[in-house]
Amino acid sequence: MKLLFMGLGMQEILVIALVVLLLFGGKKIPELMRGLGKGVKSFKEGLNDLEEKEKKEDTKKENE
Repeated sequence: MKLLFMGLGMQEILVIALVVLLLFGGKKIPELMRGLGKGVKSFKEGLNDLEEKEKKEDTKKENE
């Protein structure tokens, strides 16, 4: 069974997770995931801001 994420299967994901666990240790992983989550949230907010600016500019051009 292949997952949609870059064609990785369950075995590959488990190996990657094991390597990450060995490299960073169990205590650092929650911190890494928290930082990753904040980064994704910030990225999404930036995209939303850009979309809002584009909509405002389009509305402004239509009104002129």
